[in-house]
Amino acid sequence: MKLNNKIALVTGASSGIGAGIAQALGTAGATVIVNYANSKTGADRVVAAIEASGGTASAMQADMSKSADVVRLFDTIKADYGKLDVLVNNAGVAVFEMVDDFTEDAFHKQFNINVLGYFLAIREATKLFGTAGGSIINISSILSTDRYLASSVYAATKGAIDTMTLALARELGPRGIRVNAILPGHTNTPATAGHFTGDLGVKLIAGTPLGRFGEPEDIAPVAVFLASEDAHWVTGESLRAAGGVRGVGY
Repeated sequence: MKLNNKIALVTGASSGIGAGIAQALGTAGATVIVNYANSKTGADRVVAAIEASGGTASAMQADMSKSADVVRLFDTIKADYGKLDVLVNNAGVAVFEMVDDFTEDAFHKQFNINVLGYFLAIREATKLFGTAGGSIINISSILSTDRYLASSVYAATKGAIDTMTLALARELGPRGIRVNAILPGHTNTPATAGHFTGDLGVKLIAGTPLGRFGEPEDIAPVAVFLASEDAHWVTGESLRAAGGVRGVGY
């Protein structure tokens, strides 16, 4: 129970990687706030799974790209729990399109959620971290470093996450706040359903040294490590959790 007495917020946690991380943090002893934008049913399901395993959790709605929603979320956390120890920035959206089909709406949607949303959450979280500091974990992607067709805008948001992680680790380190990123590889989630099929799926698995697609349960232990005191000397790092994939793109 590495995270006993810790309060953790996971954004975008109603399904996929966020849900897997939320459940793992709960199993490790943290009280988990399961954030969702639209799927209350999914968030309630994650809360129920955490409680079924003996943990404590609650679901809280907020669109992480909207400042007013984010402030309301953190005000509720402060009122209910009085503090925060761990922030996992996971809420995100991906729109894959070639540059010829590029639209400003898709650009702003991705940057507003994937980048601005992270900054808004970090700004508010630092107000709730105590004198002991805290842990911020930004979910990035291997697309920030590896080449894949039709991913230029999405990849740019993930590159921004990697660089903000570095800069914020320097800025917040003196306050005892660690900032790290996790770069998942090809991971089976509701958002990726249908993307890893056919010849592409065969190629992606062939380019993965561990020989399969990832699952949320493969990413979650990395988040538990970064949230815990085991990682007390780790900050400003981007950890790949991708089954060995490196530089293979399609």
